[in-house]
Amino acid sequence: GGRLTRIADRQRSFLRVKRLLVTTALEETWGDDEPVFFLGEWCRRYSRWDRWSKLDAEVLPYHWNDKAKLLRDRQMLTGLHEILLAELAAELNERHGVDHGLRYWRILLGPWLGYFVQTLFDRWATVQAALNFSDLSRTVSLFGLEDARVPKNMEDYLHLGNGQQWNHFLFSRVLGESAGIQRLPLESKGGGQSTSADEDGWGEVSMGRLHRLAQAVSRGSRHLTRATDVLAVNACFGSLRDELRLQWLLGQVPTLAKIPQPVSVDSDAESRRWQFGASNENEFEAMARRLVVEFLPTAYLEGYRALCDQVDGLRLPKRPSAIFTSASQFYDDLFKAWCGKQVEDGSSLVIGQHGGHVGIGWSFPHEHQVDIADRFLSWGWTDPEKPKVEPVGMFKELQLPDREGVEPSRAVLAMGHELALFQYLSSAALSSQFLNYLEEQYEFVDALSPVVRDALTVRLVRNDIDEWEQILRWSDRHPKVDLDDGQRPILDLLTESRLFITTNNGTTFLESIFLDL
Repeated sequence: GGRLTRIADRQRSFLRVKRLLVTTALEETWGDDEPVFFLGEWCRRYSRWDRWSKLDAEVLPYHWNDKAKLLRDRQMLTGLHEILLAELAAELNERHGVDHGLRYWRILLGPWLGYFVQTLFDRWATVQAALNFSDLSRTVSLFGLEDARVPKNMEDYLHLGNGQQWNHFLFSRVLGESAGIQRLPLESKGGGQSTSADEDGWGEVSMGRLHRLAQAVSRGSRHLTRATDVLAVNACFGSLRDELRLQWLLGQVPTLAKIPQPVSVDSDAESRRWQFGASNENEFEAMARRLVVEFLPTAYLEGYRALCDQVDGLRLPKRPSAIFTSASQFYDDLFKAWCGKQVEDGSSLVIGQHGGHVGIGWSFPHEHQVDIADRFLSWGWTDPEKPKVEPVGMFKELQLPDREGVEPSRAVLAMGHELALFQYLSSAALSSQFLNYLEEQYEFVDALSPVVRDALTVRLVRNDIDEWEQILRWSDRHPKVDLDDGQRPILDLLTESRLFITTNNGTTFLESIFLDL
């Protein structure tokens, strides 16, 4: 019996089709009409249906469709984050000749370390599942990609992480750490849109007339400020007037903090020939320690001294009694380096809620911001396990535009948005799970009566940030349904609507409750 089973297994193995492993939507890695194995739905852009629908292709199911696995992995990654953060903090203290505490390094590089290690685990687990799932012949590994590089800082990392080029590069490095598949090197022809903060508009924000006036007044009145003034930056109040009013209520001269971009420093391979941590880890932990060193943003290594020099030159309060922000704690490395230093010297860090998926769900970004804060100001919720949380209500003074004489007659269905390529853990639809969420919205619209469907507007995210190309998908599935492309202010849309339908626990869900819709 055993011999017959082994013979049957060999025959099935012989008959199975060998497939080319495809990791991203970069089509120059898809081969020449040979059978392919897509690592996930992110490989198949909807606008390229005419190309990939003709291929002999299989798609790997997403590994976190298993909810029990997701929760186990979350627990493991949370523990690993703490271990790696402590080890990396000790290593960087020694390399830079400084003696900062763990909280300083958590504030500065904690967001990147959490995002990167969780992203890396997702890519590694996906590759492991593919190697176990199908007979793979080889994979194409592109070189010459503009984005195949070390990020300069956290903001740069976020942009690279959203791009096909950098993710192909990361998948190639993970595959290089895994045995069992041949990698075919191929020079890239330059596809897959390179990503940069400046090109995507994440650099200097254009200022309105009031903002420019406030900046000018701030420069002129800086001599009236005190070293212990509270610093409020990126408070996300919704209006500049409210931000200035907060400072007036605190009894200080209202000023606007201007924090420039961090100095851009290139990576140096010689500066990265080191290791950190224990040597008896499992396979993923060993790979994570190697690739953390390889991908560590230059702002924390080669450019750290330049970053500290920038901090010393900032025209900010020297001994602020408190620091308040609702967004800069994630992506602004210059702010984080200054903030970490001030917190070590005794300043309190107060963080305000920025948007949705906070208090009614879990995510790494939220857990991080509560960890680093002395106080976290929520939009009204409390958590008995997190005494740092102070419920203060909605920061933004939202108000529907006055449309006198306009009778609301429509319904608005607001769509959510998730990245095609996973970036961090949260209790939301992750990566290709978004397509299941999308299908549920189609089914909801299918169930509406024709009269209601004719009065429906589906509010989409802006097309320039929508990797799932929802406007094309909705146009094909429901060509007669009115689509809003996300450019128009949503409050204008709501004034015309009798019914507002939110489909995820994001910012619009909480704002709709505040507006009593």
